[in-house]
Amino acid sequence: MKNVKGVKILLVDDEPHITQFLELGLTNEGFEVAVANDGMSAVNLAIDFHPHIVVLDVMMPGMDGWEVCRLLKKNLNNVAIIMLTAKDEVDDRVKGLTIGADDYVVKPFSFEELLARIGARLRNQFPALFSEVSFGPFKIDDRRKEIIFFEQVLELSPTEYELLKYLVINHGIVLSKTTILDQVWGYDFGGEENIVEVYIRSLREKLNDKEHRLIRTLRGAGYRVDLP
Repeated sequence: MKNVKGVKILLVDDEPHITQFLELGLTNEGFEVAVANDGMSAVNLAIDFHPHIVVLDVMMPGMDGWEVCRLLKKNLNNVAIIMLTAKDEVDDRVKGLTIGADDYVVKPFSFEELLARIGARLRNQFPALFSEVSFGPFKIDDRRKEIIFFEQVLELSPTEYELLKYLVINHGIVLSKTTILDQVWGYDFGGEENIVEVYIRSLREKLNDKEHRLIRTLRGAGYRVDLP
């Protein structure tokens, strides 16, 4: 990632080998990193540190990640929380999103995946940090709510804009329909999953992606944007 100077990340996990590994990697990427090894320390540190991103483990002794997430969302004006968990249960994911978590990563995970998700959260929640972000042939200007594709401004509805932005920012990552609904429509969306297919079809038409080489369908898994 570029232009991360001044971006603050708080790591919260009771396993030192995980925090040490992540702290080293994120510091080398240019982030300002702080570490807490338990929930209460995390809450106290966050109030002074004012992180943009909190990478938060769910299963910790004492105050667990759910309670930390709830308190951070209550006490900080704007913070993105990425939950780390060894569980891959739908109920846990829904619980995290309900109390304010912004993303969910299942252990074990690669550093590259976490870095990509951190970048996605920054661009979604802190667009002022990035005036215009480029990904291959795409340029996303969140302040103007415009996406340029091969130097042409796409005519997009507000939902199409949010969906394409989410897909492009998370390029290379397989995104399920459920994940897309949570992030674009909101976890309390009461409609059908098929709405995602309708909007994907519309985006493909506007991108002239007739052969689905740009927005790929992975049967039974979801969608993935592959940048040329």
